[in-house]
Amino acid sequence: MCVVCGCGENGDTGGIGGARVDAESGDLHFGAGAARVSVPGMSAERAIKLEADVLGENNRIAGHNRRHFADHGITALNLVSSPGSGKTTLLVKTIEMLRGRGVELAVIEGDQQTSNDADRIRATGAAAIQVNTGKGCHLDAPMVAAAFERLPLHGGGAAGAPRLLFIENVGNLVCPAMWDLGEAAKVVVLSVTEGEDKPLKYPDLFAAARLMVLNKIDLLPHLDFDVAACIANALRVNPGIEVLLVSARNGAGMEAWIDWLLEAAQAARHSHDPGHDPAHGAWHDPGHDHDHDHDHGPAQGADHDRPHLPGAHDHAKA
Repeated sequence: MCVVCGCGENGDTGGIGGARVDAESGDLHFGAGAARVSVPGMSAERAIKLEADVLGENNRIAGHNRRHFADHGITALNLVSSPGSGKTTLLVKTIEMLRGRGVELAVIEGDQQTSNDADRIRATGAAAIQVNTGKGCHLDAPMVAAAFERLPLHGGGAAGAPRLLFIENVGNLVCPAMWDLGEAAKVVVLSVTEGEDKPLKYPDLFAAARLMVLNKIDLLPHLDFDVAACIANALRVNPGIEVLLVSARNGAGMEAWIDWLLEAAQAARHSHDPGHDPAHGAWHDPGHDHDHDHDHGPAQGADHDRPHLPGAHDHAKA
C-alpha cells in the first residue's frame, strides 16, 4: 500500500473537500492541491510531511544502492509499465540476444504475489530474485538492496565486462514514478494495445523516464493505434525522452534496444572510471531541461550520483 496515495483506505470519497471542480463538466480533480493527492482524513500538510519523511529515507537508501551499483560496475535499469505490457517477455528476449556478448546480467522481479516472472527469467539461465510486495504497489529502495545482495552479480565480475541489472517493477504507471531505487534510468514499457494517450494520463512516469519502449508493434496492423500521436504525447510530457519501437515476439527493433543497453552500460562504466570527478561529469537528463505545466514530485536522489547514459538524439527508432 502506498504511503500517501490512499489506496489502502476504505470508504466513499464523496463529500470530501479539496477537489477542483470543472465549472463546465462538473469533473473532479483531487490532485490539484498542494499535496497533489487526496487521502481521507488527512490534511494536505500532513500528507506532504509524511511523503517527505518516507521518500527521504527511501532516497537515502537509493543513493546507497546507486553507489553500490557503481562500485560493482553495474548499470541498473528500472523497467516500469502497466500489467501485461510485455516487460517479462521483453526481458526474456533480451537475455537470449545478449547471450554470447560477454554481458553479465541479473534480474530483480517485482510483483504482489507469485514467482512466475522470476521463474521465467531463471528458465533462460539468468539469475533472478523475486520480490513479492504483498499489498504494495511498487518496489522501494530497501527491497532492491535486499534482493541485490542475493544475486551473483553482487560479487566480482570479469574485468571490463558490461554488467546490467534489470529491475522489473510491479505493473503500475502511478506509484513507481516517485520511488527512486538507485537506478541509472527508468525505462517505461508501453504496449500498443494500451492507447496512445497513456503519457498524458500518467505524466509523472513518462516525465521521469529516460526511454520509452513501445512494445508489441507486431500487433499494429490489427489495431487503431497512432504511433506518431503516442510519441508526440510522450514528447509533450518529456521533450528529452528517447523512443524505441520493438516487438519482443518477432524481434523487430530489438537490435536497437540491445545497442541502447550496451551503450548505457559502456557510458556508466566510463562515468565511474578511476579519477572520474562526478562534480565535473554530473548526470544530465535532457528531458528535464524544459519548462512544463506538471510537477515531477520530490527529487529522486542526488543527481551527481547518476551515471551518464546515451543522449536523446533520435526520438524514435525501429
